[in-house]
Amino acid sequence: MISKFMGPKYVAIAKSWVPTMSAWGIVGGVSLIHFTDWRLILDYVPYINGKYKNDD
Repeated sequence: MISKFMGPKYVAIAKSWVPTMSAWGIVGGVSLIHFTDWRLILDYVPYINGKYKNDD
């Protein structure tokens, strides 16, 4: 489907950038959790959600 809009040269270039962009996405996600309220974000992760329950 992508090859309909782009030529084969650009498809090959885009495929070579997939690992780099996924690594930067992971770094960005970890940075977002680190610099924001980590508990607010990690409350949506099922395994971690049960560890930090408050007994209010």
